[in-house]
Amino acid sequence: QVQLVESGGGLVQAGGSLRLSCAASGGIFSLRFMGWYRQAPGKQRELVATIYSGGSAIYADSVRGRFTISRDNAKNTVYLQMNSLKPEDTAVYYCNVSPNYWGQGTQVTVSS
Repeated sequence: QVQLVESGGGLVQAGGSLRLSCAASGGIFSLRFMGWYRQAPGKQRELVATIYSGGSAIYADSVRGRFTISRDNAKNTVYLQMNSLKPEDTAVYYCNVSPNYWGQGTQVTVSS
């Protein structure tokens, strides 16, 4: 049974940084897509970034240049380094692993 455990969320001032982690267990993940989505109150869940097995990544326009996604296949873990955070980055961030596994979510709140 695949399980995803996220950590690293919290409250930070605008301009600050946070690093999210998502540890996967219950399967082999080195060949799977791993990524992060977020959902703000009253809005649909949206893609933040996805990293492929070879290490290439795609980013939402709103975070490109500020966020960096990475993965450690030996640890079955995906990371999201978030810099220059803005209040509009406030959301619940969810880890996603293909084909359709989700973490429980971690709250990120950016104060102005």
